[in-house]
Amino acid sequence: MSAAPSSSNRNKKSLFDPAIMRRAATDALVKLKPQTMMKNPVMFVVEVGSVLTTILLVTDRLQHKGNFSFDLQITLWLWFTVLFANFAEAMAEGRGKAQADALRRAKSDTIAHRMTKAGALEDVPSAELRSGDVVEVVAGQMIPGDGEIIEGVASVDESAITGESAPVIREAGGDRSAVTGGTRVLSDMIRVKITSNPGETFLDRMIALVEGAERQKTPNEIALNILLAGLTIIFLLAVVTLQPFAIYSNAPQTVFVLISLLVCLIPTTIGGLLSAIGIAGMDRLVQHNVLATSGRAVEAAGDVNTLLLDKTGTITIGNRQASEFVPAPGVSSDQLADAAQLSSLPDETPEGRSIVVLAKERYGLRGRELAQLNAQFVPFSATTRMSGLDMPGSDTTPARSIRKGAVDAIARYLQQSGSDLPAEVRATVETVARSGGTPLVVAENGRALGVIHLKDVVKGGMKERFDQLRAMGIRTVMITGDNPLTAAAIAREAGVDDFLAEAKPKDKMDLIRREQAEGKLVAMTGDGTNDAPALAQADVGVAMNSGTQAAKEAGNMVDLDSNPTKLIEIVAIGKQLLMTRGALTTFSIANDVAKYFAIIPAMFAGVFPVLNALNIMRLHSPESAILSAVIFNALIIIMLIPLALRGVGYHAMSAAALLQRNLLIYGLGGLIVPFIGIKLIDVIIVAVHLA
Repeated sequence: MSAAPSSSNRNKKSLFDPAIMRRAATDALVKLKPQTMMKNPVMFVVEVGSVLTTILLVTDRLQHKGNFSFDLQITLWLWFTVLFANFAEAMAEGRGKAQADALRRAKSDTIAHRMTKAGALEDVPSAELRSGDVVEVVAGQMIPGDGEIIEGVASVDESAITGESAPVIREAGGDRSAVTGGTRVLSDMIRVKITSNPGETFLDRMIALVEGAERQKTPNEIALNILLAGLTIIFLLAVVTLQPFAIYSNAPQTVFVLISLLVCLIPTTIGGLLSAIGIAGMDRLVQHNVLATSGRAVEAAGDVNTLLLDKTGTITIGNRQASEFVPAPGVSSDQLADAAQLSSLPDETPEGRSIVVLAKERYGLRGRELAQLNAQFVPFSATTRMSGLDMPGSDTTPARSIRKGAVDAIARYLQQSGSDLPAEVRATVETVARSGGTPLVVAENGRALGVIHLKDVVKGGMKERFDQLRAMGIRTVMITGDNPLTAAAIAREAGVDDFLAEAKPKDKMDLIRREQAEGKLVAMTGDGTNDAPALAQADVGVAMNSGTQAAKEAGNMVDLDSNPTKLIEIVAIGKQLLMTRGALTTFSIANDVAKYFAIIPAMFAGVFPVLNALNIMRLHSPESAILSAVIFNALIIIMLIPLALRGVGYHAMSAAALLQRNLLIYGLGGLIVPFIGIKLIDVIIVAVHLA
């Protein structure tokens, strides 16, 4: 089994990778099948028009009728219009198909060691495993199917799924018990209860999703398709009724001209790019190692009003860090720092390491070897709630007994030594607690030396990111199990709009329902079984891949990197999808206006000279005007493919500001660009004698 490419490599794949472009060119021809084209009513009408002009071109040639050169060019450019639209969709699907191929290489039929009812092991192909089977996997073996670890702990290589080479720990119980078929156990032995049947595994779902096989059109996309189909029908009826009028006014038009008019006036630009925009939006999520089970979830992310974020690991680093040493009266800061560092040297917890680092960086105290000090470490226990060390004395130094721990634990320790915790130290403890921190008291030889201030460290840049979300009109709510005092302090530092303290699973559900009752869309992340109800209730539920199977099944997105802050990127991608669709729809409808000024005067100016006033582009002839409009109509699709795939440039601003910006750029641009483009094409085709 070969691993899939790393996520970083996948993300940096060129938008116009030659292999993807070759595949897209072939797929564009395959998509010409009527069954496929009928899913896009606008482009299906163009294809039908192309077929009609092709048939007429052949029959007119045989009968020596019509203007063969003009009719041939119209026919070719109509086919190019269809092919360019198909190419856009195929390009959007290209990277997904490339990743699906990599995932298929990561999938193989391995031999599973299934446990029988008698407790023995039997070797069976992984394809025979069913939900409920229990398998045993040892170091070096592949996990044969998706499941939950029910016994053991192991280091697992998940690079075939996530693209990251660093192994992860998976263990029975808790929120890190889920494993995925196709990953490799690197150490120890685990027993896994299979939770999926063949064809329903996580890899199978990933392959189907990333290659677009299961991409369902969203309600907004369906509504826009209906609108475009309605406009197409209206213009089709208008063109059909135009010929009798043209005959009556002694200006009969050929079928080639009428079809050109129809194709140029219906919304072919957005019709040709609409599917590509939706596929590219989901592909941008895949590039960020996020799988969306539906396009609706991506759209919902773009419309989110409220963002629920867990404090630990999302807003804060996840481990409390030492930020300050506050000495007791009569004790110097250096003395407190020395004792705090000594008591933390054998402490391998993140908190203990941070105390050593703080003493080194702020007081210049370098770490010392416990073996050289002949010190005896006193480990932390749930009973004593403190740790420390004892150092024997010598002729030059007295014996030292240092303890570090919770306030009440150190107070009892001091009472046993015949002393009390000073009032000044208690006051410091209360100040630290009110600020949202955790106080640890340090004592030496029966005397309190002072307090270590441990605090949740807010991740860098979070405040600025929340400011951006606020500018977009998104309300952020921090979810934490901390008491309200601590939660309020962290919320102020992080810059979130609100917080939910001492939160239980039911509290999260109630909060989501209250927000939704007010007509708001809610997004949240989670990884545990207790998060599953809230993930299912939220409009956008992002489950961590490292979490439980229940959480992944409840959410409508899975983050393969298990990074809780990814939710912010997901919201940005959702907004970019909506912006891109809206911007290109605006551009498409606006540029249809310019085509009126190219084609209508060309068709009727000979009979109604007053229409020459509409020929503001001063095109060379009726034939060159119609041909220029058709060519521009085809070329604009291919020119907009990069924008459809990359998405409109996204900036954090209010909805009103975004609307004003897009109307200015894409509305006004949609009016101006066709005038310039059609005029340039007219000059070129006249210069090379094509019209």
